[in-house]
Amino acid sequence: MRVSLVVPVRDEAETILDLLGSLARQTLQPDEVVFVDAGSEDDTLACLRDASGWSSAIRVIEAGNSTPGRGRNVGIAAARHQWLALTDAGTRAEPEWLERLVEVARRDPAVSVVYGNFEPFADTFFERCAALAYVPPKQARAGELMRGPSIASALLRREAWERVGGFPDLRAAEDLMFMSRVERAGFKIAWSPRATVWWRLRPTLASTFAKFVLYSRHNVLAGLARHWHYGVARQYAAALVFVALALAHSAWWLVVPALGLVARAARSIWRRREGRGVAWALDPAQFAVVLLIILTIDLATLVGWAQALLRRRPRGPREVDARAARKSES
Repeated sequence: MRVSLVVPVRDEAETILDLLGSLARQTLQPDEVVFVDAGSEDDTLACLRDASGWSSAIRVIEAGNSTPGRGRNVGIAAARHQWLALTDAGTRAEPEWLERLVEVARRDPAVSVVYGNFEPFADTFFERCAALAYVPPKQARAGELMRGPSIASALLRREAWERVGGFPDLRAAEDLMFMSRVERAGFKIAWSPRATVWWRLRPTLASTFAKFVLYSRHNVLAGLARHWHYGVARQYAAALVFVALALAHSAWWLVVPALGLVARAARSIWRRREGRGVAWALDPAQFAVVLLIILTIDLATLVGWAQALLRRRPRGPREVDARAARKSES
């Protein structure tokens, strides 16, 4: 069972050495590692070229200005083997990550996809609060608790990638769409709860906002608004009713949406407590920052949604005429 590991990268000079080091420590080495650079403007390519100089298993492909979806497709198309391990830049794989994924696939020849676990780096107070605000909680899989599915910790047969047409050429949401297509196609999926990669969260409120604007915009462009955006819109539409009541009658009506936000933060923390007690969950500083991050993500969701709708707006006659004129000139 020979395995190609495919990793799309872009401007990851600060984190790529951490990933390379974790791959070098794998107890089961991939037969090749295909890095696909999507137009890095920092020292990412130089780091990867140095790494390919000391390891013949490392290949570097320059794909120009590419989305993560296209980068994965380019790497998989160039990979030599039928089993494909996938992860992302900005992660660090535990030493037995690949070995544990492969063990699950070997146990059952009918399995086409194996998903491993992922854990967030939470080195600072803000990162710990961010993990409580938006990192998916663990679920019971294969008799243990784990996070997933995630393309950042996955192993699949080339056949699965081919049959569903690869990854959508998108900046975000390409992984969700791909995993959904694989599931709908009927491929057998298995889980490896102890095959873990560590994932870096955005370290500040501003960078969190910017990242979720990007996610939001591309989720809408991918047609996935009903899975995320509609729920956020319903909550704020309901809140506006109470704002209107407060303006018309009494400011006490504002207590209702405020309690709703507090309940969201409390639920988010409680679902991710992982055995920690009530006193930990009620830490006021932690509660306040989690609430702030949730509000920031909501705002980013609405901003990204608006950006996507503006991109989709129908062209007026002048725009259509101008576009036709440019085509005729070319």
